[in-house]
Amino acid sequence: MISSRAGWLLIVLSMCSALVNCKDEVPNAYEWKTLEVTATAYNSLHYQTNENPFITAFGDSLKPGVRYIAVSRDLLKLGLTHNTLVKVEGLEGTYLVKDKMHFRWRNKIDVYMGTDVEAAKEWGRRKVNISYRVEKLKDSVKD
Repeated sequence: MISSRAGWLLIVLSMCSALVNCKDEVPNAYEWKTLEVTATAYNSLHYQTNENPFITAFGDSLKPGVRYIAVSRDLLKLGLTHNTLVKVEGLEGTYLVKDKMHFRWRNKIDVYMGTDVEAAKEWGRRKVNISYRVEKLKDSVKD
């Protein structure tokens, strides 16, 4: 005869085994979109930004060495919102949208280069493709 403690242990182990063996995959709730933009670079310097060069328009603090970008405000409507993951052609890794640019700019990103003015000048101004991650519409995600 099995003790009640051993019986409960058997039930718990059976339930755990059933949960582990369930192969229902969680659908990918994100997709990557591609867009051609003009890309420049900027630094955390008063003459390039404002009196608080390390604070973004979203209120985040910038730290030299991290991978951040600013986006023109028209790109916000396309899904390039605060903290969106972005891959920039010609640069390694992924970047986060942490800043937004003045209203006058259109279809443009600004790559954050800390305080390295020479790196920003070397990057210059160029047309690049970016890929950015957005949430799929609820109807397109399989339940």
